[in-house]
Amino acid sequence: MGISISHGVQSTRSALTISNLGQHLANTLTGREWREVADLFGGSFADTASISPREAGRIGDLLDKAARHRLMPADWGRLANEIGDAAHRAAHSGQNWEWS
Repeated sequence: MGISISHGVQSTRSALTISNLGQHLANTLTGREWREVADLFGGSFADTASISPREAGRIGDLLDKAARHRLMPADWGRLANEIGDAAHRAAHSGQNWEWS
């Protein structure tokens, strides 16, 4: 069973994939920034989340930052960009960003 992410993530992602992305995020974000996204990407996400537009925008910014980091592998950077773009679409539309 996969995790469905609203606002344009094309397919569901396995919890393992999200957790593996989280490991790369932890290596490319500051400790404070990582704590802002750890609930989603730290490997313990197993339910649903409804993230406010403001918070979605911030997460999108952090994912974009991490994707551009020199230590981020290109394939994981593309996934971070895809999820970050969805977060920004939710934020710009004023809608909650849904994970389930």
